[in-house]
Amino acid sequence: MIGNSDKAACTEIIRKAAQLIKRAGRKAVVDGDIATLARESDLLLVFGGDGTMLRAARDIAGSPTPILGINIGGLGFLTAVPSSELAHALKQIWSGNFKFESRALIEVGGICHGKKIQETALNDIVASRGAGARLITLDVSVDSELITRYRCDGLVISSPTGSTAYSLAAGGAVVLPTAEVFALTPICPHALSNRSIILPLDSKISVKAISPHPATVLSVDGQVVAELDADDEVTIRRSRRAIRLMNLADNSFLEALRRKLQWRGAYL
Repeated sequence: MIGNSDKAACTEIIRKAAQLIKRAGRKAVVDGDIATLARESDLLLVFGGDGTMLRAARDIAGSPTPILGINIGGLGFLTAVPSSELAHALKQIWSGNFKFESRALIEVGGICHGKKIQETALNDIVASRGAGARLITLDVSVDSELITRYRCDGLVISSPTGSTAYSLAAGGAVVLPTAEVFALTPICPHALSNRSIILPLDSKISVKAISPHPATVLSVDGQVVAELDADDEVTIRRSRRAIRLMNLADNSFLEALRRKLQWRGAYL
């Protein structure tokens, strides 16, 4: 079990989960090194929000050990089970009423500010302006062919899982998390014709910083990892590694969309 210590409710919920697991005749281990936990466990329970899930996913990238997210707090598309339904969810798991879903990871590599980087993401990789208020300029190519030169606040390169995160907030399309696609979504582009683009997941996407000022920063799953100088270029592609998420048998991504985004439909 892995928890977000910043959430006050997390400790009590983990304690409750440990009791329920023990009563079921199974063994629970709390925290410790997450990579070690993944090697020695049949299931990782992650308590928190999507941020906690993203950290866990990157830490165990490539491990066959499945992850089940227990949502404490916010919207949470990666956390499959609300904390209020923990007892019911564990009963479903003991009864075998669950399914696994493989989620693709994406990675970024290149030279940024004179330093070589290589990072993995579950949701998205973002090139954006730093603290300055001016637009940045980015040249973006796919498989060595130029798409366009963007003048914008930034660009979100999203995995299928990440389509409901920053990409959605920036006006990108929602795609099924098992779809084999990238979504490229400009953030506040200066040209009204710039729109989100859906690309095959086996594409190789290159992003080159053009303007020296303001600074262009590179973020991976919301964490700033580097600053790009003018002419620095990074390449984004599908990672060879993936993660496995557990869902309850009756859970559905489309049902989650209707519920979490409060889609009601319209009546004429």
